[in-house]
Amino acid sequence: MNRIKEVLEKKGIKQIWLAEQLGKSYNMVNSYAQNRRQPSLEDLYKIASILNVEVNELLIPIKELN
Repeated sequence: MNRIKEVLEKKGIKQIWLAEQLGKSYNMVNSYAQNRRQPSLEDLYKIASILNVEVNELLIPIKELN
């Protein structure tokens, strides 16, 4: 599970912009943001770099999942 949607909202960034920066379709980024699909580790690191955050800020800790 990820927090991509939360981080985007906090930074005031639209999913379409992230999709363009990432070179992915809006539908793919939207599926990441809605947790219907999880990005690869490589894409997760790219997203963190684009958003200027640490990778762990994009992830939900295991203890919060239970």
